[in-house]
Amino acid sequence: MSVQLPDLPYDYDALAPVISGSTLRVHYDKHHRGYVDNLNKLIRDTPVANASLEEIVQWAARHAAADRKAAALFNNAAQAWNHAFYWLSLRPPNGGGPTGALTERITSSFGGLANFSDAYKSAASGHFGSGWAWLVLDGKQLKIVTTANADTPIVHGQTPLLVIDVWEHAYYLDYQQRRAAYVEAVVDQLLDWEFADRNYAKALGQPAGEAAQRSGTTGAR
Repeated sequence: MSVQLPDLPYDYDALAPVISGSTLRVHYDKHHRGYVDNLNKLIRDTPVANASLEEIVQWAARHAAADRKAAALFNNAAQAWNHAFYWLSLRPPNGGGPTGALTERITSSFGGLANFSDAYKSAASGHFGSGWAWLVLDGKQLKIVTTANADTPIVHGQTPLLVIDVWEHAYYLDYQQRRAAYVEAVVDQLLDWEFADRNYAKALGQPAGEAAQRSGTTGAR
């Protein structure tokens, strides 16, 4: 069984002008597809050849320190997982902010939505090098965390709710070196808070509605 490249949940131009169709084509068709293709080569004749993507990520994380092939497998599997979750974390511009229980939790954890927005932008813009900026549920705590390169919260016991890709390929065609401008536009206009609400409800064991299965295990397949 091979790992499949998930469909984009919107058209290439749907995130413009924040993220152009040109960027999305390169990012999805070249980078994301490349991780999936590499992964399918690497999992041949391994114990996870028929496993789900999340199971592959978890297995590779456990074996990466002692096995160079497992380390390469982790990098490609985790990048495939992270990218699938990233596409689901976005929606066309101006879709609205968080609602319901997640809004209340963000307010209590960060002192208000504006404070959260500032903190998230700061974390994503200030992350050194390539990586990801996440909103996660860590046990009972709501946190903003960043991970380097292919690292992902799912191997650290955290539940992702949203993510922003801060690898240069996510924004360089549109913003060149201006990562902060890309991050600000994504946080202000593109984050899919309905997706985050569903992930939060699922993490708490609450009904998440008919669209909860949109993310598979937690956003990737």
